[in-house]
Amino acid sequence: MTIYLSLLALGGGLCVYIAFTCLVSGFYTVKPNERAVISSLGKAVRMPGGSEEPSELQSEDAGLYRYPAVEVVQPGGPYFKWPWQKVHKVSVATQTVALTWDPTKHQDSIEAVTKDNLTTGVNGQIRFKVCENNLYAYLFGVQSPLEHVMGYFVSVLRERIANFEDPKGQSLLAQDGVSEEESSTVEISEGVSINDLRKNLHVLNKYMEEQCVTTAKRYGVQLEAALITEIDPPQEVDRALSAINSTRNQVAADISTAKAEAEQQITMSNRAVEISMNNAQAEVAPLRVLAGTLSEVKARGGAQGLVAYIRNMRVPLLQRSRRSIEVNR
Repeated sequence: MTIYLSLLALGGGLCVYIAFTCLVSGFYTVKPNERAVISSLGKAVRMPGGSEEPSELQSEDAGLYRYPAVEVVQPGGPYFKWPWQKVHKVSVATQTVALTWDPTKHQDSIEAVTKDNLTTGVNGQIRFKVCENNLYAYLFGVQSPLEHVMGYFVSVLRERIANFEDPKGQSLLAQDGVSEEESSTVEISEGVSINDLRKNLHVLNKYMEEQCVTTAKRYGVQLEAALITEIDPPQEVDRALSAINSTRNQVAADISTAKAEAEQQITMSNRAVEISMNNAQAEVAPLRVLAGTLSEVKARGGAQGLVAYIRNMRVPLLQRSRRSIEVNR
């Protein structure tokens, strides 16, 4: 009888525990900035079919990242789940993480080597969010998807910095008719330096955004923006670059001053020539008019008319003269 009562009490307690577990922990809600995926005995509830093969990936990698489509629980609730089911909640809000984030170590900047073998420190941020259409990759594809994305991002960034070339210099080469094959062997006057990286951070950020489009298919993390803000070389290199920049700025200022003075001298010379030409034309104009008048008088009145015209022109001069001398020929 005692054993029977004990078993009855154990069964009643077990029923109460199961009921309590189902009622208390069986209900859940999903916040507006969250999405949820239900797994039963460790397996996610899948939708019919699967995700399409990612066209952005190379053919040898596309098959590795073909994940199944899972049933996504939208914001709302309360929802009910069975005790053998587990709720995996994921925030789909846009998040920001420092470029130096690494769960395995602490670092103040990312080291990278430029094309001219200068070691520089890179710092900044990336803005990302979880891809709602590929939650299986984020939850079950890899153990730490954000760590994988950061490693992928840093590797692409280092490769880009190691091969970075000033796009302005490349455009100048294109204007000069240099082909793409020859442009790799032509040295740009500015060189490939940390200065070029600092001046073209927007180009570098845009390249990183384009190269990281595939992270949504690989790891379920969608990169929205790359914000590389600092390119910091070592102090001795920075001082040398500052000296080079100061020298270049001084040379550029001297060249600008010399060009301005030369243009001013050329402008003044052109104005002096114009003034001299105007004065010469002013002196020649009355003579041309007089020659035309004499030619017309001679054509109409002949030699006698020309003599009479000249005599009449002398009358005002003779009236204003104090003394006249007549020479007999």
